[in-house]
Amino acid sequence: MTRRTDTPPARDERTQLMTFLDYARDTARAKCEGVSAEDARRAPLETSPLMTLCGLISHLRWVEHHWIQVMFLGEEPAGPLTRATDDDPDPEMRTAVDIPLPRLLAEYEEQSEHYRRLLAGHDLDAQAKRPLRDGRHVDLRWIILHLIEETSRHNGHLDIVRELVDGRTGV
Repeated sequence: MTRRTDTPPARDERTQLMTFLDYARDTARAKCEGVSAEDARRAPLETSPLMTLCGLISHLRWVEHHWIQVMFLGEEPAGPLTRATDDDPDPEMRTAVDIPLPRLLAEYEEQSEHYRRLLAGHDLDAQAKRPLRDGRHVDLRWIILHLIEETSRHNGHLDIVRELVDGRTGV
């Protein structure tokens, strides 16, 4: 069972931010524990065919890649993000049903650990290399807060999808 805590071991800003990001990440993983391979790929909402447990975990992984590696560090997009188009803006969700959920979760955990170490070496006031669409450059603090918000919002989606595919609630 995934162990989670939202209580930071120290009161400094960085520790608090990273504790809440890790808590949101751990919650996403916990919501997927024990689900069958078939249910992990099921899209129970007729109007949201990409809304699967696999798709949501893949989306969270690639959202972090986008904000940390592409926006903050200025690297080029990789993986399914390179195939995003106006007609297919979320290929990471569509293609995820072909990847086993345990692999998606392992990649997400590995990436989370990598980003924990990577972000520790940057000041929270450090500016992103790439600007937002409006030309402004956000700082690392904003990116971490955005990832907390994004992950927490999708945890609600994971909660609903999990309940609809196999009835499990309460994580």
